[in-house]
Amino acid sequence: MWRQPRARLWAVAGVVALGFLIALEFAARRYGLPGPITNQTREVIFAPKSGGLLYASMALMMVVLTWRQRFIAVGAAIGIDVAFLAVRSALDAKVTEGHPFGNGALWVILGCAVIAVTRRTGSERVLLLKGVGLALLLMAGRKTGDTWLFITSKTRPSVLDQYVATADHALGNPSWLIGRIVEATGPIGFNVLDFVYGQLPVAAVVVALYQFRGVAVQRRFPRHHLVRTFLVIGLLGPAFYMIYPVVGPVFAFGTGTEHWAAVSLWAPESPPSVQWAVANLWPQTLPPLSPPHHMPFDEITPRNCMPSLHTAWAVAIFIHTRKGPRILRYAGTFWLIATLAATLGFGYHYGADLIAGVVFTLTIEAALRTFDRGWDRSGLWLVAYSSAVFTALLLSYRCLPLEMARHPWLYGPLLLLAMTSVIYGYVRTVGQWEPKGEQARATERELELV
Repeated sequence: MWRQPRARLWAVAGVVALGFLIALEFAARRYGLPGPITNQTREVIFAPKSGGLLYASMALMMVVLTWRQRFIAVGAAIGIDVAFLAVRSALDAKVTEGHPFGNGALWVILGCAVIAVTRRTGSERVLLLKGVGLALLLMAGRKTGDTWLFITSKTRPSVLDQYVATADHALGNPSWLIGRIVEATGPIGFNVLDFVYGQLPVAAVVVALYQFRGVAVQRRFPRHHLVRTFLVIGLLGPAFYMIYPVVGPVFAFGTGTEHWAAVSLWAPESPPSVQWAVANLWPQTLPPLSPPHHMPFDEITPRNCMPSLHTAWAVAIFIHTRKGPRILRYAGTFWLIATLAATLGFGYHYGADLIAGVVFTLTIEAALRTFDRGWDRSGLWLVAYSSAVFTALLLSYRCLPLEMARHPWLYGPLLLLAMTSVIYGYVRTVGQWEPKGEQARATERELELV
């Protein structure tokens, strides 16, 4: 009986998610482009946008399989990809966008879904469907995010970059400083950071695979894991892009992607945006201190700055690596530092975005952990407090930017103190929920045995 309410909850969540995807599909088609459902369906036959993501999704699904089944799944995926390559070569169908591999991984995931429904029963069917669902959710999250960003560029013709850039004076305009440092490192420094920045989902999958290492033996998933946090961040974050549209300093105060075209190995092809900028100031000249205004921008550049979701995801990875082995903890720390350097140094974000991103992640983490504990009172207080801080940050950037810029020694420490208070509250509250002493050591020994 205790499972029944939880089953109803997941059923409702599934219906809501499906309705959300359908709504995004219609919204995208209204602007003449396919939505997330169509884009994902096309990848059954056509070249996928990210073959690496499809294989990473398959890797997540395989945590429920035995080692023999995993070898069969990987072999089947590679074989299908080789067959697709042969057919494309025979038809002289060149891949101009995306990757020439990845279809095999998607076919294997869908095949496992069919096997779960037709060949499995009871708990084994549920477990395999959970693995398939996890993989499909990761893929759907990427497609949903792409559609969200497209919609932000079409529905938000004006951006609030001048407000955030003015408020960022209170923090010393860190994007301008880090941007000059990245420029000084040349092509090597830029492309190393660019690789880290672009492979954030892969890093998340590596951490998730460690968290799921016991699923095949225990035949169940852990209650709380990184993938869940990642998906919730990706689902809720873009909603704030609609509320607070910001394109970033390299676009609003610079030449856009053209700025890095000379040093980037993977420079994206996009139309020039310098004609929409305030002026070509980033990163050499700080923006002028004057009353901010709404500014029009093109219908191509995503309004994807507030809050910084790359920061949010990197913080989530950092949190979920704290209980891992030393090499995983070091990797989580490196990915967080490198991601923060890239978000600022590439001119994609302001310092204010990063603070909002940290608070945003801790709010979601606290909410998910509180839900797992049956809505623990201390967790509810933490969620309420961190939500209030997040709201206050957005309102202050919008309503008090000039005041913040004129008194940086007051508002800069206040912003950092607000973020630190949420971090302290999270660590203190979650720390009280963790097993201590002999219980913790016994749990660690059990994990080692697994």
